[in-house]
Amino acid sequence: METERLTLRPMTASDVDELEKLHADPEVMRFLDPGPIEDYLGESFYAAIRREDGRFLGWFEFKGTGEVELGYRLHREFWGRGYASEGGKALIERGFTTGGVQRVVATTMFVNAGSRRVMEKCGLIHVRTFHVDWPDPLPGSEHGEVEYALTREQWRSA
Repeated sequence: METERLTLRPMTASDVDELEKLHADPEVMRFLDPGPIEDYLGESFYAAIRREDGRFLGWFEFKGTGEVELGYRLHREFWGRGYASEGGKALIERGFTTGGVQRVVATTMFVNAGSRRVMEKCGLIHVRTFHVDWPDPLPGSEHGEVEYALTREQWRSA
């Protein structure tokens, strides 16, 4: 799948080194719990490759059927350049037009203002703020988590 500046393709074992570099950045992982690298390989996760030079920018998640979860993680040097919203919008459009998706959902920590802004730029709407009793809470978790969502009907009428 291609956008103006990105190629999104399924993550593969050949992406493991890039994933490890991405997940080793404490700022990238500031609001996230790390999972095993193998969890990010497969058809629900997409490597984000910059078309102009083939650089690995990070990844997108678009997981589920009917209701899907949108996620993203980019190298810090690519933050604030519109790549996250560009990739997110492309996945949402494809999901609603050809993927049978009825609803897209994304969550983040309340204090993660950058990720919340990406969700809003993708057209998602704040649904709720909620609290989770994490066994090893991250700093800022006392402010809760937020859920954003967009239905196919909302997307069509926008």
